[in-house]
Amino acid sequence: MPASEPALAFPRPTVRSVLRLLLSLGAAVALLGWVLPKVTDTTWGQIIAVLETVPGLALLSCFVLAMAFLFSYAITLRASLPGLTIPKALIVNTAGTAVSKFLPGGGAVGLAATFLLCRSWGFSLGAVTTSAIVTGVWNTLTRVALPVLAIGLLAAVHSELPEVLRQAAWAAAISGLIILVIFVGVIWSARVANAVGAALDRLGGWVLHRGQPTGRSRRAMNETRTQILEVIKDSWHWLTLGMVGFFAAQLAIFLIALDVTGIDLAFPAVFAAFAIGRLLTAVGITPGGIGITETGTAAALVALGADPGLTAAAVVLMAIFTNLVELPFGVLAWVLWSVDPKTRVRGRVAEPQPAEPSSRRT
Repeated sequence: MPASEPALAFPRPTVRSVLRLLLSLGAAVALLGWVLPKVTDTTWGQIIAVLETVPGLALLSCFVLAMAFLFSYAITLRASLPGLTIPKALIVNTAGTAVSKFLPGGGAVGLAATFLLCRSWGFSLGAVTTSAIVTGVWNTLTRVALPVLAIGLLAAVHSELPEVLRQAAWAAAISGLIILVIFVGVIWSARVANAVGAALDRLGGWVLHRGQPTGRSRRAMNETRTQILEVIKDSWHWLTLGMVGFFAAQLAIFLIALDVTGIDLAFPAVFAAFAIGRLLTAVGITPGGIGITETGTAAALVALGADPGLTAAAVVLMAIFTNLVELPFGVLAWVLWSVDPKTRVRGRVAEPQPAEPSSRRT
């Protein structure tokens, strides 16, 4: 008789995970409170004074664009999970983001939230796993492509390349190539899928299960290989369109933030700073890269010729609409999910355990 998977729920907080959360929040506060003003040679009093001069129309425009990038990412999520509606994709995105920033466990808790929500609506474990893999790869590849594109834009106008951007572009290009090779390898070879799944199991066991691998990732990786290929074949254009819209809306917010704070730079330089900031959001030292993203973006802008004092206000304004605005929507998403009469399962979802994968190459 097939075994049933354990209950899908959030990883239980441990002393270690709580300490990690406190340390990451402390790092974010230190970066925003001390490092950012030091890098830009300003104070929080001066930053707030600049922010108070931002016109209401600009704030409204940034809010509309924030809704646009949330909607765009919902398109990517919907494309990765056939049957998922845009409203439910918005719930998954905002709810997962909120818990990943405020609960111990960070990204692991956000991923658990995604599985819990989608499984409660009746999606199979394999389908949700496929969605998580495909969106993760598309998201990462898009982020690492931005610095490479930025270098091309700067080179086209014969601008001097700051060393920080050159290093970011090289790191992005190498990491993007590695991710792409692994992704293709997982789809192409069961042996590679086994190896990647086993590595994820070891990592997940270290983070969530006190060093005890569960074997779930290895099984899921093999079971979802065909589904991954089908999703990409049928929906690659929607996956890509959603990610392009996501970053285009964030770039528009960045352009508004620079304009209303009085920073005047050529577009290639602006795009370069934006690319570095988006790449830094993937750094998991602080929740959502808060503090790291703003400090890195500010350093890039200053290196590219922006006024240091105005730069701090611009990156803080952008952070409000690209990072913090999702949090209240995340709370609302959890409320909507909890009162949804169509939610079939609340805390426990049983799924037959898949058979041991074959090592045959397909």
